[in-house]
Amino acid sequence: VAFVVCRSLEGLKTFSYLEELILDNNLLGNDLLLPRLPHLHTLTLNKNQISFQRNTCKILLDHLAEVVPSLQYLSLLGNMACPNELVCKEKDEDDYQRYRYFVLHKLTNLKFLDTRKVTRWEREEALVRGAFMKVVKPKDTKVGA
Repeated sequence: VAFVVCRSLEGLKTFSYLEELILDNNLLGNDLLLPRLPHLHTLTLNKNQISFQRNTCKILLDHLAEVVPSLQYLSLLGNMACPNELVCKEKDEDDYQRYRYFVLHKLTNLKFLDTRKVTRWEREEALVRGAFMKVVKPKDTKVGA
């Protein structure tokens, strides 16, 4: 297990056989770039600054799919991209489930996302609808004046 405290991840390229990486609480955003780590199976990015802004999370997930092909466990808890009804009253369990479908659509080898095991049903839903599941809710609009 490696712990990285700085924002530059350039030095990780020398650890090509790295299997687990904990990058919690590092102020990392959607611009996170990892070197190719073909043996990495566990990545935690909890409590960083990853969000669903302007397709940048899609780009990050595509990047992870490319550089960490063996990834089986990913945790994004505590990021804006990971909806949590305990932290934000506007989010609910449906938001979290849509987020899971979207991530699983991009990272098809995941066995665990956050603290939950990926179910066969979720994987099937992610294949069919995951590309359309970005967590976006319409704002309430007041009618009349």
